[in-house]
Amino acid sequence: MDYSTLDNAIIAALPPNSKVTSVERHGETRWSVGLRVIVRIDGEEEEQRFFVKLIEQEEWLGIAEAEYDGARALATCIPDNVVAPIAWGKLNKNKSKSFFMTRFLHLDAQSPPILPLLAILKRLHETSVSPTGKFGFHVTTHFGPPPMINNWTDNWERFFSRQWHADLTEVQKVHGEDRELQALGEEFCEKVIAKLLRPLQTGGRNIKPTLCHGDLWDGIVHVDVNTKRSILFDPVCFYGHNEMDLQCMGSPRYALGMDFIELYKEQFGASEPRDDFYDRHKLYAL
Repeated sequence: MDYSTLDNAIIAALPPNSKVTSVERHGETRWSVGLRVIVRIDGEEEEQRFFVKLIEQEEWLGIAEAEYDGARALATCIPDNVVAPIAWGKLNKNKSKSFFMTRFLHLDAQSPPILPLLAILKRLHETSVSPTGKFGFHVTTHFGPPPMINNWTDNWERFFSRQWHADLTEVQKVHGEDRELQALGEEFCEKVIAKLLRPLQTGGRNIKPTLCHGDLWDGIVHVDVNTKRSILFDPVCFYGHNEMDLQCMGSPRYALGMDFIELYKEQFGASEPRDDFYDRHKLYAL
């Protein structure tokens, strides 16, 4: 497909009096194509660079809006450490396709420094406030293509359990119906999820709905070449239990590992019951 000619909806999101001088492919996933767009603005000497992510499958149309709103929410707490969103929208020529736009940053894909990243995550979790006081998010976000169930609820066990059921359904759409898996998943929900998450909000205990990035691993934390700051991108945001944001980090295939988990527990603390911290981490990692 030719990406050299931008849709009018994307052009309209650029600064006024912009003249597009270059459009190049810049990264892609199974569900998106990235573009680096260079423009020259009347009266300015320096060119400006933008990054545009195109979502071309109609069933994944909402990913652009979800990324925009997620990045905007993160920017309210950690503005220096996120890819600041500029616009999202549907293409004029084809309303079944959408785009997300931000400034183009020169990012280095090195493993993020642990202590600065810990400080960023700690600031996000300490300062974020759910606008409703509940768990959820105001738009449907996407963990890759599958949508998350983000309807507002004041019960964290309910939030996690309904996503668990949605994931069981999703995996069987891909691989076929599996009655044994479904039965095990139901039993797991009734016994394990209830045992580990219900105590967070019973017996006089409670947890604060915290803004979570939602897909935090070393591959989406890069270092800005110019500012040397760690930059988080590709959010799957929701207001949830803060420990949920550690879900990917303990896996041996990721660079951060359990050292990061230990430091987070030491500096931020673990929710009560504290003895369940590592079991909750394994649950969230699923």
